Amino acid sequence: MSMYRQLWLAIVASMLLALGGSLLASLLSARGYLESQLSIKNTDNATALALSLSQGNPDAVMADLVVASLFDSGHYELIRITDPTGKAIAERISDAKDAGAPKWFIHLLPIAATPGQAQISSGWKQFGTVTLVSHSRFAYGALWKSAYEMVLALGVAGVVGGLLGSMVLGRIRKPLNTVIEQAKAITQRRFVTVEEPKVPELKQLAVAMNATVGRLKGMFEEEASRLEVVRQEANFDPLTGLANRSHFMARLRQCIDAEDSVGGGLILVRLANLADINRRLGRAATDEFLKTAGKVIAACAASMPNGAGARLNGADFAVLLPAERAGLAAAQQLLQRLVQVSAPFVDGQASAWLGVGQFVHGENMGGLLARVDLALATVEAEHADGVREAVQDTADEMPRTAEQWSVMILRALEHGWVRLISFPVVNAEGGLSHRECPLRLMFDEKGEWLPAGRFLPVAERLKLTPALDLAAVQLGLKELRAQPQLNGLAINLSASSLQDLQFRPRLLALIDAHKDVALRLWLEVSEAGALQHLPAFKALCTELKGRGCRTGLEHYGHHFSQIGLLHELGLDYLKVDASFVRGVDANAGNAAFLKGLCSIAHNIGLQVLAEGVATSAELSALVGLGFDGATGPGVHEVAGR
Repeated sequence: MSMYRQLWLAIVASMLLALGGSLLASLLSARGYLESQLSIKNTDNATALALSLSQGNPDAVMADLVVASLFDSGHYELIRITDPTGKAIAERISDAKDAGAPKWFIHLLPIAATPGQAQISSGWKQFGTVTLVSHSRFAYGALWKSAYEMVLALGVAGVVGGLLGSMVLGRIRKPLNTVIEQAKAITQRRFVTVEEPKVPELKQLAVAMNATVGRLKGMFEEEASRLEVVRQEANFDPLTGLANRSHFMARLRQCIDAEDSVGGGLILVRLANLADINRRLGRAATDEFLKTAGKVIAACAASMPNGAGARLNGADFAVLLPAERAGLAAAQQLLQRLVQVSAPFVDGQASAWLGVGQFVHGENMGGLLARVDLALATVEAEHADGVREAVQDTADEMPRTAEQWSVMILRALEHGWVRLISFPVVNAEGGLSHRECPLRLMFDEKGEWLPAGRFLPVAERLKLTPALDLAAVQLGLKELRAQPQLNGLAINLSASSLQDLQFRPRLLALIDAHKDVALRLWLEVSEAGALQHLPAFKALCTELKGRGCRTGLEHYGHHFSQIGLLHELGLDYLKVDASFVRGVDANAGNAAFLKGLCSIAHNIGLQVLAEGVATSAELSALVGLGFDGATGPGVHEVAGR
C-alpha cells in the first residue's frame, strides 16, 4: 500500500476514533444526566403523593382514585401503593409502546432511573408505601434527538476535517511525487535536480538527493574534462587544433565504409613555400601562419555536418566533407580564404594548392587518396594558386531530381521494397549480444539493394525519414516476433525524424502494438543528431524507457566535451565511433581515452560498444579497455564462438 494511502487511512481512522469517542462520551454523559434527573423526579413525585395522601384519612378507595388520576396524566410508567404487608392497594402500569426512540438505541443505551418511594401515614399509623417510576420515553426521546443532532454536527466536522486533510496531503503529495520521480530518474540513469519542497522532512531528502546528483555530475564532468584533454592530445594537432593524420584517416575510412555513409568530398591542401616562409620570418611567424590557415580550414570543415579538418604533416592539410555538397565549390571558396589570410606571409608568392575529389560509399580508400593526390600534384606543378578536381569514374544511375527521388522512395515503401540486413554485435565474451539491422531499399523488384547512405540524405531533404524509420522499426518488431531466441535487435533512427511532430506518437503506437517483443528492441540515434535535437530526443528517451526499449547513441565520441548534456537522457548504451577504434591496439592515446570513457559510462550504468572493429587485435584491445561489446568486420569469426 502506498504511503499516501496509508497517511489518508491514518487520518480517516484518527478522525473516526476522535469523532466516535466524542459521540460516545457525549451520549453517556447525557444518559447519566437524564438518569439522575429521572431519579430525583421519581423521589420528589413519590414524596409529594405520599404527603398528599397522608394529610387526609387515606383508604383504599381514595388511594385508588388518586393513583388513577395521577396515572392518567401519562407521565408515569408505574404507580403502586402497597400496605405494610406488601399487598397492593392500588397499582397502575403503563403499557404504552411508544418508547420515543428506536429499539436498538434503547438496547444500546438503556436509561435505568431509581424508582421513587415514600411512606403514607394515617395519623400515627403507617398506611402503606408508594412506589413511583416516571415514564422514560421522554428521556429516550431527548437522548435520541441529542444523538441525532450530534451525529450531524460531527459528520459536518468530519467532512470539513477530511477536506482539510486532503488539502494537507495534496501539499505533501506534490513534493513527495517530485522526490519519487527524481529517485526513479536516477535508477534510469537520468541525473536531474529538483526544486526543494517546503515540507521540512521532504526538503531535507531533496537537498540530500540534489547534493548527491550534484557531486556525481561534478565528478563526471571533472573526469570528462580530463578525458577530453586526453582525446585532444591523441587525435588532434597541438598547434592548429585540427585532427592529426591517424585520426583523420580513420574518419575517412569510416566515412567510406560505414553502412550509413553518404559519400562526400575530400580536399587535400598544401601550403606553398612553407620552408621559405620559415627561413624568412622565423619559427614564431610560421607557427602563426599555420594557426591562421588551420582556422580557415576548420571553418570550411564546419560548414557541413560531421565535416573534419586535419593537418597531415608540416604543410599538408585535408578537409573531409561527408555530404552531398560539391567538393569543387567548397575547395574554391577555401582557396580564396587561404589566399586572403596568407598575404602577410607569402611575400607575393603562391599561397596554397588544392586537390579535390568526390567519393561514394564502398570506394577504395587508397584509390581515392591517389586520385586526389595526383590532382594536387598537377596544380602544384603550375607554381600558382589553384584547385584541381580529380575526375570520379562512376556510372551512377540514381535519380537526378528531388521529384524523382520522392517518387522512387515512396514507391519502394508502398510496395515493401525495403528490408533489414543484419550485423552481429558480440559481447566481451564473444557471444551474440544483439543484432544491428540497418535499412536497405531498392527501386524495383529486380533492382539493387541500396545502403542507407545512398538514399537517406535525399530522404532527409524531402522529409521522408520518418516514414523510412517507421518502416524499419516495423520490420524489426516482426523479426523479433519471428525469432524469440534473439536477444535484441538495434534500429537506427534518423535525427531529422525527431523534428516531425507525428513521428513520436506513431512510433510509440507501433511499439505499444508489439509490447511483448518491445523489451528486445534497441533504438539508437547518432551523437551529432541527438545533440542537435536534444529536447525532442530527451522526450523520446523518456517515452521509450517507460516501454522497456533500450536507447543509445551511435557514432559516439566526436562531441565528447558535451557529455554533460547526456545526464538527463537515461541512455542504455554508447556506441563509440570507428574512427577512435581503428588501430586502437597501437594507439596509446586513444586507448587511454577509451578506457576512461568506459569507466565513466560504467559508473552511470551505461554499456559501451565499439563500431567498425576490423581486426582481432583491435577487438582484444577493446575488451581489455573495458568495452562491453563490438561490431564490425573483425567480429564475424568471434560471433560463432
